[in-house]
Amino acid sequence: MNESHHLFERCADLIHQAEGLLITAGAGMGVDSGLPDFRGTEGFWRAYPALAQSKVHFEEIASPSTFESNPALAWGFYGHRLKLYRETVPHEGFRILRDIAAMLPHGAFVFTSNVDGQFLKAGFSPSQVCEVHGSIHHMQCQHGCMNNVWSAKDFAPEVDDVKCQLVSPFPACPICNEIARPNILMFGDWKWIDDRQQQQQARLDEWLGRVNRVLTIEIGAGSHISTVRQMSEFQTGPLIRINPIKPTVPRDKDVSLKMGGLEALTRIWGKLG
Repeated sequence: MNESHHLFERCADLIHQAEGLLITAGAGMGVDSGLPDFRGTEGFWRAYPALAQSKVHFEEIASPSTFESNPALAWGFYGHRLKLYRETVPHEGFRILRDIAAMLPHGAFVFTSNVDGQFLKAGFSPSQVCEVHGSIHHMQCQHGCMNNVWSAKDFAPEVDDVKCQLVSPFPACPICNEIARPNILMFGDWKWIDDRQQQQQARLDEWLGRVNRVLTIEIGAGSHISTVRQMSEFQTGPLIRINPIKPTVPRDKDVSLKMGGLEALTRIWGKLG
């Protein structure tokens, strides 16, 4: 039996022993759906050449200050992403995770730093998803009016992709009529309204409190912003870490799979059939 075969057998055994599945996911989860990989400055600029020409870094465009100083550029970036996420079809790995969850007495809960809404689009219940950095599918006033958060479903951005500029009207706060922004935690962000995320976190905490044997499967979580990896390693149960770049795990009982999410989940599912 080769080592790879043994690893996937081990993953299947861990699933059979679990009562509930905690899915922790970073940006790498979306790569198999065709979403751009922002790993490093060069990866970000490949996805947004207009920002490369201006030498605008991800930390600069993903900032509330840009919505104040250059809202057309800020919404050019986020408007493009909103359209992209609306059009993207979640890959088969999401279905596999749902099927694994269906095998367990307490199902699954998702903890993700992704703001793309792909888990919800793939059929996970909103009551079982915690979007720790918010969601691009929701908006707030850039000034934080009345802690109001609303759906972005009525906003249809038109973007000049060459210039990364919004060319349609700005979305507006229904209270003060100032320019709205995504309800996403950005860099240097003191006005993010986290009420929605706090409600999600409370549901996750309650779920974790009543599930005795939790297995964590982590997919595509980076170490530069380590929110997801820390959540995974905080759990007392075993961890299956799926990561083609940094798959190292902290404990002997954990499993490291150095590959992409879809490949790993497909091979794990093959051992469960």
